[in-house]
Amino acid sequence: MAQRFNKILVANRGEIALRVIRGAAKLGYKTVAVYADADAQSLHMREADEAVHIGASPAKDSYLVIEKIIAAAKTSGAQAIHPGYGFLSERAEFAQAVADAGLIFIGPDAHSIDKMGNKSASKIRMIAAGVPCVPGYQGDDQSDETLVAEARKAGLPVMVKAAAGGGGRGMRLVFEEKDLLAAVQSARSEATNAFGSGQLLIEKAVMNARHVEIQVFGDRHGNVVHFGERDCSVQRRNQKVVEEAPSPAVDDALRLKMGAAAVAAAKAVQYVGAGTVEFMLAKDGAFYFLEMNTRLQVEHPVTELVYGVDLVEWQLRVAQGEALPLAQAEILDNRFGHAIEVRLCAEDPQENYLPQTGPVLRWAAPAGEGVRVDTYLETGCTVSPFYDSMQAKVIAWGEDRETARQRLLKALDETRFLGLVTNKDYLHAILSHEAFAGGDFSTGFIGQYFSQETINAAKPTARQIVLAAVALYLDDARRLSEQHQIDTEMIGWHSSHETGIDFKLKCRSAETELELLAHDGHLFTASIGECKVVIDVTRHSAMGFAYIADGVQGKAQVARNGDALWLEAEGNTWCFIDRTLAPVEGPAAGSDGRLLAHSDGKLVAVHVKPGDVVEKGQTLAVLEAMKMEFQLSLPVGGVVEAVAVAAGTQVRNKTLLVQVRPQV
Repeated sequence: MAQRFNKILVANRGEIALRVIRGAAKLGYKTVAVYADADAQSLHMREADEAVHIGASPAKDSYLVIEKIIAAAKTSGAQAIHPGYGFLSERAEFAQAVADAGLIFIGPDAHSIDKMGNKSASKIRMIAAGVPCVPGYQGDDQSDETLVAEARKAGLPVMVKAAAGGGGRGMRLVFEEKDLLAAVQSARSEATNAFGSGQLLIEKAVMNARHVEIQVFGDRHGNVVHFGERDCSVQRRNQKVVEEAPSPAVDDALRLKMGAAAVAAAKAVQYVGAGTVEFMLAKDGAFYFLEMNTRLQVEHPVTELVYGVDLVEWQLRVAQGEALPLAQAEILDNRFGHAIEVRLCAEDPQENYLPQTGPVLRWAAPAGEGVRVDTYLETGCTVSPFYDSMQAKVIAWGEDRETARQRLLKALDETRFLGLVTNKDYLHAILSHEAFAGGDFSTGFIGQYFSQETINAAKPTARQIVLAAVALYLDDARRLSEQHQIDTEMIGWHSSHETGIDFKLKCRSAETELELLAHDGHLFTASIGECKVVIDVTRHSAMGFAYIADGVQGKAQVARNGDALWLEAEGNTWCFIDRTLAPVEGPAAGSDGRLLAHSDGKLVAVHVKPGDVVEKGQTLAVLEAMKMEFQLSLPVGGVVEAVAVAAGTQVRNKTLLVQVRPQV
């Protein structure tokens, strides 16, 4: 008989920790959170019944230390550990350590994780189990020469992939033979830093395919079932951006075939608990095994909404030794409607998805029919540089795909995330695109429709710039009124004729000067180039204002932090820097030969030493921030005078890394 438990430690943080804590509490379990220094005031820590501090902010000193997690469970009296996803969730040694400590691991057994944890080994096992696999190489000889030769044998294009990881790291798509060696070496370096293993495999690239995965579930009574598919084809850098269930490309017959293959894969490793078998689906309907994720997935909410189940509840029941609550036929009969999820990230699409950190000035989650939000965010919290850039998941369900899509668009419109750059507008643009709306797309969707040049072309309109000036005027007036107890009716009053107010506003690299005329404190006019803008403010508060422009009433949401004003209006969010009284800016960053860290992160590599002659645009160092690697260079060439930090060092934003004496 299985060991019973009533107190669960959640070995994770952020939205997934909160999701598990709330799900377990709803079922009557007591919960224990763990937290690092950066999460000392976090929502997941506060909502748990108990919380245990496990170390410094870097994950390697806290969330990734098995001994600290086990000790926290022992100290708190928790009898079971839920790993969430990421961190230790797919580490066989962690599952084994939990079992060895006499605790229950809420997930698959260590042997199942081990068999599926390495992509090369799992692919060999799947071939033996009769699961369709992509042609390629997954052998033990990991020399550059062998990998390049096997890639040539498979036939270009090929995918070079880390055998020990996921999340798009350690993956390179190669189209030309001349790029093979560099891709192998780069993928190995990134995989070693991300997963502690540089083992790679080669797979023939199936172009214009979809990424379709099957949710599976097993118990200790020999039952394994599936919950149909999720389509995760909208990706950038092999990282999922949008997920949905069911897939627009899968019919009932194909669903049964893919489901049967996924169940066979799970049975091949005696799988227990929640897992996901990922496939590549070609245009002709052929599908190929990619990998198995031996944990709960980020995108599990879309399956829950479509099949009417709570997968965390199922995890807890199975961990208690119970049989699966439903049989396969019942599960498939329960499928109803469509659900779509987007990953809301603190990253800047216009800066090559550079992760963003800092205080959240304002957060408000949307609500409404069919809308669900999984997040840990709250106004006043801080997005840390130590963890993943994903901060929330916004999900919508509808009776059909179009209803779900429209609900999700509206939910994004009503999401407030101000204080740092996010991908919210980018997500809205993806959902609005006619190719996504039509459902006919592949993993090349973002590359095809959202090139970096297309993304970078977005800029604020003349009206949005004027709205920013109006927001600054109203905020200054409100603060003045509060400080000096001036009646708000006096805002905008003049003892003589009205005079314009000069503004100099910077948004990204563009600076705009304008004169704003305020009439009676609510009617504003300004001209930018040939465009004259008239804004009539009908009501306002510290969080924004309503206005009429060209006969249409709109709303502007605002948040301010010193000279930085965050404005969300007319479908876009922009950060404007008030430079009206600021001194003249210096030359472009890096033109003085100083290479600075562009974000908080860890220095993965330094490619130069003092005395080296470097060229403009040459990679000098590699910085890892929020699980992504960035090649850092300068806009000038010259001679390296000094290297200020070594590889492996955790650095803050703007830290000096390399000093170059520019060529004259």
